[in-house]
Amino acid sequence: MIQTLSTALLPILMIVAALSDLTSFRIPNWLTGLTALLFFPMAWLTGMPLGEFGWHLLAGGILFAAGFALFSFGVFGGGDAKMMAAAGLWFGTAQTMPFLVATVFAGGILAAAVALWSMFMAVVDIHGPNEDAGLVKVARKIKPKLPYGFALAVGAIVTYPHTWWMAGGA
Repeated sequence: MIQTLSTALLPILMIVAALSDLTSFRIPNWLTGLTALLFFPMAWLTGMPLGEFGWHLLAGGILFAAGFALFSFGVFGGGDAKMMAAAGLWFGTAQTMPFLVATVFAGGILAAAVALWSMFMAVVDIHGPNEDAGLVKVARKIKPKLPYGFALAVGAIVTYPHTWWMAGGA
């Protein structure tokens, strides 16, 4: 049962975060907090060595600092920054870079999709049959946003099979 939990818990939490971000452009604090807090009993229950535990804490701290910087510059939302740090606890320093690379790659694809959608909405606005149509009103008000929780989830799911939890550590 513990093995199943250590295998499935983070991916499930990241999928919930992605769905929340895709539907509301928000990753709730309870979800980022739960993701971070569940790392601690899972590390204990799976017998994570103290040295490994320290590397996981370091990764969470580094990603928290990076996320805070990205949030400060307006690149990330607060939920994205906190979820990235919470996920970092689960990855440790050994898998932090692969997680970030996969996340950035997924984020690039997401950004391209949002850009294409925005261009489509602009065309609808220009060539729309009715100036007062609901879709046109929405197109005018929308400022493209990236639900980066989706990219974080993709990065996490792609990287998770290579973590301590899955590589025989747990």
